[in-house]
Amino acid sequence: MSRRTTLLSALALTTALGAVSPALAKTFVYCSEGSPENFNPMLNTTGTSLQASAPVYEGLTAFKTGTTEVVGALAEKWDVSADGLVYTFHLRHNVKWHSNKNFKPTRGFNADDVVFSFDRQANKENPYHKVTGGGYDYYNDMDMPKLLKSVTKVDDYTVKFTLSAPQAPFIADIAMPFASIQSKEYADGLLKMGKPELIDQEPIGTGPFEFVQYVKDATIRFKRFDAYYNGKAKVDTLVYSINKDAAVRLAKLRANECQSTLNLAPADLPSIRSDKNLTLLSQPGLNVGYLAFNTTKKPFDDVRVRMAVNMAVDKKAILTAVYQGAGQAAKNLIPPTMWSYNDKVEDFKYDPAAAKKLLADAGVAEGTEVDLWAMPVQRPYNPDAKRIGELMQADLAKVGIKAKIVSYEWGEYRKRAQAGEGQMVQMGWSGDNGDPDNFFAVLASCAAAKANSLTKWCNPTYDAMITKAATISNVAERTKLYQQAQVEMHKDAPYLFIAHSVVFLPMRANVTGLKIQAVGSENFLNVDLK
Repeated sequence: MSRRTTLLSALALTTALGAVSPALAKTFVYCSEGSPENFNPMLNTTGTSLQASAPVYEGLTAFKTGTTEVVGALAEKWDVSADGLVYTFHLRHNVKWHSNKNFKPTRGFNADDVVFSFDRQANKENPYHKVTGGGYDYYNDMDMPKLLKSVTKVDDYTVKFTLSAPQAPFIADIAMPFASIQSKEYADGLLKMGKPELIDQEPIGTGPFEFVQYVKDATIRFKRFDAYYNGKAKVDTLVYSINKDAAVRLAKLRANECQSTLNLAPADLPSIRSDKNLTLLSQPGLNVGYLAFNTTKKPFDDVRVRMAVNMAVDKKAILTAVYQGAGQAAKNLIPPTMWSYNDKVEDFKYDPAAAKKLLADAGVAEGTEVDLWAMPVQRPYNPDAKRIGELMQADLAKVGIKAKIVSYEWGEYRKRAQAGEGQMVQMGWSGDNGDPDNFFAVLASCAAAKANSLTKWCNPTYDAMITKAATISNVAERTKLYQQAQVEMHKDAPYLFIAHSVVFLPMRANVTGLKIQAVGSENFLNVDLK
């Protein structure tokens, strides 16, 4: 695409959105990998969907860009009672809501919006609880129904959260997307219109960009929110250009049809580094890619079978063929960059002969057929699930297991996997708040086993350790408990941990102000084009 064509396209887009003078307009295009399920971060767990609503919404707290440090957002400050059970949030004044064709706010953000947003998730009688399916996976998997006794309005700019037990990661937890705040006034207005579903399709928030338009599998358009309390964004228009093909996204980046993208093939990284028109940021990721064993399904209800698969798979070969230097072998659920990581845990050794003996001891016949699920999308923790599946399939054949590779469309894949349909399912996790609890509790607690964990694993000893750790503020004591929990998990082997990957963020060389987020989605507030 020529410079003139690119400029004309940007000017046409800016004029169509009613933005500033075309001569001064700046458009930033982000090449995204997929379409969102909706625009409500309370309902979603995938990075694709959470990224789609990130420019619009905010919570009471947030992570400082590029770090896991928690700072105030819609709450300017907070107090915690001596017993750790009551958090009092003092809300920011003069925060404006976005508007659209169905909604013109008559007031700014206040305590009513906070109470509504948490009540929607907690209260089955709330008229919005079941709108858009009402899954609230994060809220439930983090045991918020049990933890949050009440969320009450003290006055227009003060809200009190009362907990059932002390919770060390609580301030970091509510910096996560599920705790984003929606407008109660907008919700009330949509109910009167008989269109409550629009709250999750045409989002209204307080963030730096306003939602404009979504075309499925094509584009999401935002415009700068000039009344944003934390200073105006540097670009006038933000566009997500959606394409599932990593090669196409890279081609668009090279042609300057987008200025940044994500999840490119590791094989392309050297050529990106050598391209003077591009910049490549990188850092160790707070993530893990894994194969989850459904511990409720035969033969994986037997720990000997789970251990055998761990020993049958050549993890080093996977790292070489798929991650190509952009990952390290994983042996624990949390990455080594996270505090409380237990390096003393010894990973399962690649030993097909020992694996075969374990399978025989467990009564698994030669030629036993199992399914092995492979994700249809790339993720920072798994750049090519299909290829990993093929390598695992070949390794398992050597020990007498016939693995059939299964895959579905991404939304369907997640839904079926969480329902417990698969026997062995490839998935992974990128940390949301920098706290070990975000891995241990969300993925592997007994509460998660009853809901959306893929392993359906519930170990009371492990569960007691992580539950106690979450109630203690002393980091050394928490570390000791989490390290013991990692030993307990290793003994039960509910996972085959594959890798912790390096996270990359490629962009055009003229992009400034864009950083890799340690947790959460990309932040475009300070992004500019030189």
